Amino acid sequence: MSVSLDPARAALKSVFGYDDFRPGQDEVIGAVLAGEDVLAVMPTGSGKSMCYQLPAVVDGGLTVVVSPLVALMRDQVGQLAHVGVAAATLNSTIGEEENGAALRALRDGSLRLLFVSPERLSGDNFLSLLANAGVRRLAIDEAHCVSQWGHDFRPEYRRLAAVRRALGGPQTIALTATADAATRADIARELFPAPPRVLVHSFDRPNLMLRFAPKEKPRSQIEDFLARHRGASGIVYASSRDKTEKLADWLSGKGVRALPYHAGLDAAVRANNQDLFLREDGIVIVGTVAFGMGINKPDVRFVVHADMPAGVEAYYQEIGRAGRDGLPADTLTLYGLEDMAFRRRQIDDKPVDEERRRIEHRRLTAMLALAEGAVCRRQTLLAYFGEESGPCGRCDLCREGARLVDATVDAQKLLSAVVRTGQRFGAGHLADVLTGNATEAVARHGHERLKTFGVGADRSKRDWQTLARQLFAVGALTTASEEHGGFGLSEKGEAILFGRERIELRALAEAAAPPRRSRLGGGPRENRADGLDETTAALFEQLRALRREIAADEGVPAYMVFPDRTLIEMAESRPATLDELRHVQGVGEKKLALYGEAFLEAIATAA
Repeated sequence: MSVSLDPARAALKSVFGYDDFRPGQDEVIGAVLAGEDVLAVMPTGSGKSMCYQLPAVVDGGLTVVVSPLVALMRDQVGQLAHVGVAAATLNSTIGEEENGAALRALRDGSLRLLFVSPERLSGDNFLSLLANAGVRRLAIDEAHCVSQWGHDFRPEYRRLAAVRRALGGPQTIALTATADAATRADIARELFPAPPRVLVHSFDRPNLMLRFAPKEKPRSQIEDFLARHRGASGIVYASSRDKTEKLADWLSGKGVRALPYHAGLDAAVRANNQDLFLREDGIVIVGTVAFGMGINKPDVRFVVHADMPAGVEAYYQEIGRAGRDGLPADTLTLYGLEDMAFRRRQIDDKPVDEERRRIEHRRLTAMLALAEGAVCRRQTLLAYFGEESGPCGRCDLCREGARLVDATVDAQKLLSAVVRTGQRFGAGHLADVLTGNATEAVARHGHERLKTFGVGADRSKRDWQTLARQLFAVGALTTASEEHGGFGLSEKGEAILFGRERIELRALAEAAAPPRRSRLGGGPRENRADGLDETTAALFEQLRALRREIAADEGVPAYMVFPDRTLIEMAESRPATLDELRHVQGVGEKKLALYGEAFLEAIATAA
């Protein structure tokens, strides 16, 4: 059954200020308005929330939105209030007055969207209250949490099928950004009494620049990257609480507005840091992966991983927090041997069954292939999610012309050095042996007398360390001993050493290319106003300043007033009347009434 999307398009413009749907939204919203149960897999930043918000506006009734993330619930309720949609949340963080107002709106039928956690739905009294209110639609966000095969399994999500039955079997829409075929099948089986309409849209985020780099001087690499994004909002992910605080302090000393975020911080400090990031421009959060879940800030211009992510799903979700407004955004992922070894030990030490361990190792292998591969990053990333594509021409490998070469002979030299030194030394020592560098350690162990001593003198020490990392990534080397931190040979490594298997790796010249240097004190800058002429960029900054003032007065994040994309269009088109301003993307009727005159005055004054 198909329905006309004309009423939905009209509401999209009048309420939310957008002229048309983002790719994929129309198909999902059409199916929802037709009354179908839907499982939608859409990329992070593609506007999944609109797929349940807009139908609630168009056809009325109550939509209950299940989310595991308090921050996201608060954010969406705030944004909906700003466009005049009756929405509320019931969770442990809201005050008595707000809780009472939400319950009254629920009972009198004026509420269109109610956001709750899966835990809140476990109470029979609350379910009875919802059943009496009449739930028209159940929307389940982050639906991969229901699957034991998903990367973020949450047992409380397993109860949602029973919740649906208790509510009288309302239409259900489940949404997620990261779900492979096995996870999708598990979600459909767990949440729906009959097979739902499954809509899987492209995972591609073409506005994100994908970059990876081996760790050399990590802090300097991060400093160089941030120098190109001065004044922009961004996230730097680190692997530990201690590292987030030290890195945030160090960046602050370099003049960056950097704030730490991790679960061990005082709750008030953590909440304040998150609010500052949401409300102000140009703040960098240095956090563990606990940060970002439920953060819907559209103008995050970059995401840096100071350490290698746990897997491709986590990487995809975390970089997806950048560029949600559709404007260009940048990513950088640093990785090293220590990361690889740490992730493998994590998997091996987990108290899980062997099938689960094999799955985790496959996921790590995919992450290592993304980091060390020679083909287009985007192509590799999309292939992981079962999507075919050609080279993107925009990632670091496409731009730098990386290529695969037959590395068998060099690999055999390094693997031979591993064996001859007793399978207990790390990359630095092996590189010294191969290049013929008679260090004190080499002499102490008598390794200058080995046949492999100096056989790799035609390459640099850095080359051999890079090759060791690559061989570890493909599983030819293992960590032989945690005590010594050295390498051992795997079955694959033995097959290569003895000529039973050949190996292709990324050419060492590309792998070892020196990074472009530009310190925080100077150098090229890439920010949200890139591509604008000088006059337009100046007006954009004036409009941002006005937005900051309004947001501060109202106590809301700046993007809730208008996102960057809307301000850029204002600066480019320079509307002179309310009717002209109405045609700017992101300007709905309520925001036009609230802010229109102030922004028109700013534009006229600048002109």
